[in-house]
Amino acid sequence: MIKKILVSQPKPSSDKSPYYDIERQRGVEIVFRPFIKVVSVSAKEFRAQHINILDYTAIVFNSRHAIDHFFQLCKELRVVVPDDMKYFCITEQVSHYIQKYVQYRKRKVFFGETGKIDGLLPHMIRHKNEKYFVPLSDVHNDEIANMMDAENLVHKEGVMYHTVSNDFAADEPFDYDMLVFFSPSGINSLKKNFPDFDQKDVAIVTFGPTTTKAAKDAGLRVDVEAPTPECPSITMALENYLKHLNEQA
Repeated sequence: MIKKILVSQPKPSSDKSPYYDIERQRGVEIVFRPFIKVVSVSAKEFRAQHINILDYTAIVFNSRHAIDHFFQLCKELRVVVPDDMKYFCITEQVSHYIQKYVQYRKRKVFFGETGKIDGLLPHMIRHKNEKYFVPLSDVHNDEIANMMDAENLVHKEGVMYHTVSNDFAADEPFDYDMLVFFSPSGINSLKKNFPDFDQKDVAIVTFGPTTTKAAKDAGLRVDVEAPTPECPSITMALENYLKHLNEQA
């Protein structure tokens, strides 16, 4: 019986989130509690990478975290980002987030349509004379760099933020029937916080193949995987799983 679900992400900003529909329709309690948190590298750590941001004419953002930590570090480093800097964002939602820091101008903000870096690449190819800087987490792969190399784009990647475990307090309850993970870092945090975790009847839900692999490598049983053709989102996968459980009951 699934009664209490931990979703390892921040609480949705909108009360129209599908998670709340699941709570109402399935009679479950959903708790939003990230297993990981993102913190900026220090100015000293960034300087050690020998990167001069003003050498670049365009910034590639693959998340809102990247935007926050880029502008935060620029402030610490006393770097004034020029008004003519161009921004290439992985999604339209990420591109709109730039308005928190700079005036949004369509002529200098570009975004992809697919939510993946390959959907953004055509825009960068059309601006092949730009010099691109890509702010990244310390936990990343070489997908962006490899794609830009293949198109002979001038680029540099720099670590601007760390992904670290968001540790549980000793008196913090951990009485969940289902755990929902979105990254390998979340799985690592679970094992760090609860090294003797015994899954038993606790259902594990994973989003993305790397998260699924990390869970299985950690010896966990994965009960629900997303995305799939039938359930492209995590909320659809949850709804489908809970509906199936009710039908069996």
